[in-house]
Amino acid sequence: MKTLSFLVEGGKATAGPPIGPALGPLGLNVMQVVKKINELTQEYAGMRVPVKVIVNTENKTFEVEVGTPTTAALIVKELKLEKGAHQSTKEWVGNLTVEQVVKIAKIKIKEMGAKSLKAAVKTVAGTCQSMGITIDGKQPKQFIEDVNRGVYDEIIRKYEGEAA
Repeated sequence: MKTLSFLVEGGKATAGPPIGPALGPLGLNVMQVVKKINELTQEYAGMRVPVKVIVNTENKTFEVEVGTPTTAALIVKELKLEKGAHQSTKEWVGNLTVEQVVKIAKIKIKEMGAKSLKAAVKTVAGTCQSMGITIDGKQPKQFIEDVNRGVYDEIIRKYEGEAA
């Protein structure tokens, strides 16, 4: 078994470097692997996504595991921005709804190692702070204080039972 890791743009992997040269010597059909990667990363179009290709070198089979984009990339996609602010506390470049923050938190919760969806929501809010993104019209630090006080418990609970 051999595991190779790549960072690809969602739905746009090619047989060129770095994928082709890494897989070619292993005797795999590189186009087949690229096609599978693109199929699995299509929903992340426009974002860079971590991908692992696990190759069984004995029987020349493979499987593809797709990670999730960074929290910042998910925020940028959700707001359809090009990027966050240059100086987070001086310039606010976008506003997420509480639902959008919860949606991103649900996608990232496993990778974050957060103990609860509420904790993951606060982590996403922290990323918003550094990117110059407000939440529900509030600065992220204020939003986190409100989360701690239970202001958004009902909304967060509504999403806890749903799959990401």
